[in-house]
Amino acid sequence: MKRFVAVLVSVMLMPTLVLAHCEIPCGIYGDEGRFATLLEDVTTIEKSMKMIEALSKDGKDFNQIVRWVNNKEKHADHIREVVSQYFLAQRIKEPAEGDVAGAKAYTAKLVKLHQIIRTAMKCKQTTDVANAQKLHDQIHEFQELYNAK
Repeated sequence: MKRFVAVLVSVMLMPTLVLAHCEIPCGIYGDEGRFATLLEDVTTIEKSMKMIEALSKDGKDFNQIVRWVNNKEKHADHIREVVSQYFLAQRIKEPAEGDVAGAKAYTAKLVKLHQIIRTAMKCKQTTDVANAQKLHDQIHEFQELYNAK
């Protein structure tokens, strides 16, 4: 029994590494799932911002403030990772030579993804919920561009 408990405790305490995508064309990850995850991240960022602001008013619970800051930053980094590793590296393809409409759509997608990355950075730098709302809107705008293909 001691051995079982020791194994159980060690398994529970071991850190688990979960990667967002393996960068091979496995077909497991779907675009809509990525968008849902990005929007969940934005919701978490906004809640974190609000909690940081609320806890900062009394200035007594510094440990909780640090946890919310770390949480906000983790989710902003996750957005930047998904945008970079999934959409930019794997899903957004260059248009064929001479495809003017394709080049215009490609450029619009790149610009929107860059805006998302920059706004996620601003979410890390501040607790201004306007940045979280802007990030939410940019993700929806990119989703429309992306689904228009």
